[in-house]
Amino acid sequence: MTTVVHPSAFVEPSVELGEGVVVGPCAVIEGPAVIGDACRIDAFASVKAFTRMGARNHVHSYACVGGEPQDLKFQGEESWLIIGNDNQMREFSTMHRGTEGGGGRTVIGDHNLFMAYTHVAHDCHIGNHVVMSNCANLAGHVEIGDYAILGGLSAVHQFTRVGIGAFLGGTSSISQDLPPFMLAVGNRGGVHAPNLVGLRRRHASHEAIAGLKKAYKLIWQSDMPRKEALDMLLAEYGAYREIQLFVEFVSSSQRGILPAAQDAIQD
Repeated sequence: MTTVVHPSAFVEPSVELGEGVVVGPCAVIEGPAVIGDACRIDAFASVKAFTRMGARNHVHSYACVGGEPQDLKFQGEESWLIIGNDNQMREFSTMHRGTEGGGGRTVIGDHNLFMAYTHVAHDCHIGNHVVMSNCANLAGHVEIGDYAILGGLSAVHQFTRVGIGAFLGGTSSISQDLPPFMLAVGNRGGVHAPNLVGLRRRHASHEAIAGLKKAYKLIWQSDMPRKEALDMLLAEYGAYREIQLFVEFVSSSQRGILPAAQDAIQD
């Protein structure tokens, strides 16, 4: 594979380009940075210093990745944006590198889609196969689990977590944790139900889905103390990985989990 850099592009000498990289017209790559094999940096895209990306990533036109954090405590110290493989950063999306207070790294996994105008702030940790729809925004120190989907114009407050397989509806904002495999919608959104569509797409077993329906009823539709409810879930459905992940997430929440939505589904 041949690496191709357009004559009008600007690539600093300290940038490491892998094999088969294509850099389009007027693109800018600042160093130090590492661009993995078969990546595409389209026309007018910008990759800032202290960015390291794996293979087959595509930074579309006018996207800007690796920018300095929007954090008043940041004093120019070295920190990094670490990007895995096979990610799509669409037009005008932005990603910022980490801060000293957050461990110095913003981390992006593999096979994620960041649609136009999305923003990933400093010290965020994004899993794999995540979709952030147009104009979805993450504040600093947010964690997003694998296969989560964030609807368009949604917003996640700093230090908030979104669990594996969760779905946050369009125009929603949350400031507490959204547990794995649950669906939340609304301004200061609440949990509506398990994310059944996402579970079926990933071929979750009938038993695991039944366990998550039970989890929803116990946590959001009953007055049972939370620890007692989680213990009951483990006793009945603890053999299923989805339930293990759900219980671990809820038990470890520091901000608290989202309440039930006011118009949540009732059985």
